[in-house]
Amino acid sequence: MDHVSLINLVSNARQGKLVSFPTDTVPALATVPEFAELIFTAKQRSQDKPLILMAATTEELWNYVVGSPEECQEWQSMMDKYLPGALTLVLPASKNVPKNLNPQQPNTIGVRIPKSAIAQTILSQTGALATTSANLSGQPALLTMEEIAVQFPDVATLDPREFASEELNTKGVPSTVIKWTGKDWQILRQGAVILE
Repeated sequence: MDHVSLINLVSNARQGKLVSFPTDTVPALATVPEFAELIFTAKQRSQDKPLILMAATTEELWNYVVGSPEECQEWQSMMDKYLPGALTLVLPASKNVPKNLNPQQPNTIGVRIPKSAIAQTILSQTGALATTSANLSGQPALLTMEEIAVQFPDVATLDPREFASEELNTKGVPSTVIKWTGKDWQILRQGAVILE
């Protein structure tokens, strides 16, 4: 599949197909949560490596997580401080998270809002998407739509002309990943965001 327009990319995503677009970290390989197994297959990714849910707004993320009022307040303050941005929060998953999203760890879900105008435009039209970096498992993340189109010819990759005006801050540094332990935060991966 060649590079596609923004409209076609959104349409492909809504139909449950694999798509790829830039974010504020590395380009994403994405699909609607119900079809998450497409990502595992395309990447040849082990089922024990969780995917993350990316959305355009924090309100949307609340559908996929569940916690006490105190926990939700703590999570909200973390989101307010760092999102949109390169921080993934691993939180207890609600019943709305399809089991195939994280087959080995169905009780948690990583959530994030990218600080990228083009990614937010897409996500605001598709709803939350299951995402990961666009690369074969164990290989370095691909950083351009051209590389992704070559590696994944069946994936609808966004035409670079659609975001030529947007300053691409893709430095190839993944998001920082933190997990809620029930009491506090545990850093699972140090990435682009340094927590205060």
